[in-house]
Amino acid sequence: MLLRHGETAWSLAGRHTSTTDLPLTARGEEQAALVAPALAGWRFAAVWVSPRLRAHRSAHLAGLTPTAVEPDLAEWDYGDYEGVTTADIRAARPGWDLWRDGCPGGESPKEVGARLDRVLERARPLLADGDVAFVAHGHSLRVCGARWIDLPPSGGASLRLDTSTLSVLGYERDTPVLLRWNAPVG
Repeated sequence: MLLRHGETAWSLAGRHTSTTDLPLTARGEEQAALVAPALAGWRFAAVWVSPRLRAHRSAHLAGLTPTAVEPDLAEWDYGDYEGVTTADIRAARPGWDLWRDGCPGGESPKEVGARLDRVLERARPLLADGDVAFVAHGHSLRVCGARWIDLPPSGGASLRLDTSTLSVLGYERDTPVLLRWNAPVG
């Protein structure tokens, strides 16, 4: 199960937010709290959260107890584009595409994909004991979804993920599939 953190001032403004550790807005806190009833009855073998406070706060408000802080769930490192909107980046660098070009001073799509592959590899054995929850960020979770279904990291470009939404990865027979994606709660 994937949970994107609640709204922050920068997610609302469309600013790339990785290492800047912003709190949730009041609306973001409300969004995260609305997730709790949707998770009632789930049995989690593990709950892994990104190291960022917005992910921890969202997990807490959603009624989840983290079992580990997972550095590989951190948001895409935007490097020189931290805090900058896509429109502003493209004004200076026409044609720029995160999913193809990555970020100067930050990560490439291949590097982000390798991180999320490691997370998925470590989580798969735990599925025998229950579900595994990842509480993290928009772009990193989009890459996670893409890698689960064997798409390249750039496949995450086609997987929109709004704040405080639930997504469920699973199987159809032996094939990894997206059982639910970007599902609103509340």
